[in-house]
Amino acid sequence: MNFRKILTYFKFSRDQRIGIYLLFAIIIVLQLIYFFADFSSSSYFFPEKEKWMSLQKEIDSIKNSDGDKEEKKYSFNPNFITDYKGYKLGMTVDEIDRLLAFRKENKYVNSPNEFQDVTKVSDSLLATMTPYFKFPNWILNKKEVRGNKSYSSEKKFLKKEKIILTDINQASQEDLVKVSGVGEVLSLRILMQKERFGYFVSMEQLKEVWGLSPEVISNLNNHFEISELTSFRKIAINDASLKELSSFPYFRYALAKAIVTHRSMNGNINNIEDLIKIKGFPVEKANIIRLYLEF
Repeated sequence: MNFRKILTYFKFSRDQRIGIYLLFAIIIVLQLIYFFADFSSSSYFFPEKEKWMSLQKEIDSIKNSDGDKEEKKYSFNPNFITDYKGYKLGMTVDEIDRLLAFRKENKYVNSPNEFQDVTKVSDSLLATMTPYFKFPNWILNKKEVRGNKSYSSEKKFLKKEKIILTDINQASQEDLVKVSGVGEVLSLRILMQKERFGYFVSMEQLKEVWGLSPEVISNLNNHFEISELTSFRKIAINDASLKELSSFPYFRYALAKAIVTHRSMNGNINNIEDLIKIKGFPVEKANIIRLYLEF
């Protein structure tokens, strides 16, 4: 082994030696700081710690005080005691099963004594449970017997108010907004739809008003109806011009032109069945459209 060649690796310049000395000095200082410095958290740097600790003590004291309170019990119908409820009240499994079997026969207990007869609970347990029993009012109220029928002394018969239906074509915005679910916006849409056709011929047309839910339409049907179409001016399908037909909301220009062409080639249109044969006719609305037409 050539030691002289190895020693050449350990020869350093003056600047290199100074750097090595500084590195050793830094390592020694860091070691001294690690061994002698106190890195534990100080309350001085966390002034809110003591505040949180005091609050925690208050919370713990409240929890302890709540734990000393007796659990609040609520009244209940003994016919509907669950397994868990019965267990919490101190009933045995057999006692609970007797009640459940009794209820499966669609029978009810109507007094604490009947409850004890069915479940066979002890007198002491029944005494602790009875204050929380709550039976239906119809059991507790006395009944008056009139003839062969029994009536509750507190029963009241309310006369149902009769709703008078009015013609929706005569309804104003004030009339429409009185219906549940119809506001200012929807009432205006209904009136605008009526203006397009000039007259509603069926309550089914309300389904074409955007924004009306089935519930609202049902409410409208409970308040309005379509009266007899006596003063309604119908469209003479065999005499109306192309312009008149195309202005009808259910007819597009192409369909109106097809109707005029059909008339010129085949003669008069006699009924709605003849119109259905024309290409592009909205068959699903035929029952409504025929009410607007005069053949």
